[in-house]
Amino acid sequence: MSDGNTFSSGLSIAELGARIRGERRARSISLERLAKLSGVSQSMVSEVERGAKTPSVLVLDRLATALGTSIARLLDEPVRPDVVVLAGDRQQVVRDPAGWERRILSPVLPDIEFEFMRTTLEPGVDAGEFSPHAPGSHEYVAVEQGCLRLTIDGVTHRLKAGDAAYFPGNRRHAFANDFADACVYYLAMALAPAVDSQLHRVSGGHDA
Repeated sequence: MSDGNTFSSGLSIAELGARIRGERRARSISLERLAKLSGVSQSMVSEVERGAKTPSVLVLDRLATALGTSIARLLDEPVRPDVVVLAGDRQQVVRDPAGWERRILSPVLPDIEFEFMRTTLEPGVDAGEFSPHAPGSHEYVAVEQGCLRLTIDGVTHRLKAGDAAYFPGNRRHAFANDFADACVYYLAMALAPAVDSQLHRVSGGHDA
């Protein structure tokens, strides 16, 4: 994720931790509860909030999902809901040590949980399984280059360049590239409002 200390916008790890802590407190969620909802250990959540450890993209996504929001909102400030042009050097880019990159193409808008992203998976990279979002969420995938292994609730779908797919966002979903060439795909995610009764437990969480 950038150089390990800052993100593409200059946001520091400490600032990211403060934002996560602020979102958690705004929802009256305890540190222990966030750990349970996200499947991320309490010690890891604490270290991330204190800016003591850089989360992987997968861990950051699980924390955002447990908070009922997106990575984009954790990384950027909302803008006025008008015409917004995001130049390439203003787009948030997060990189995972496992060998993949997520570029966020959509601005953060007040009270709207929507994220449009471009993801690059290097050859042989498995990005892992992502947490289900709140019921009523929607996700759309389109492959630009290479081949993508998309797994929804344990069922595998293989998409090649030009293919597209949709799935309800409240399903377990995983992305991987089993091939020798890089895979590039776009993902649009519209999140339904998450209230405490909708927040879901995630099994098999990782701290890496």
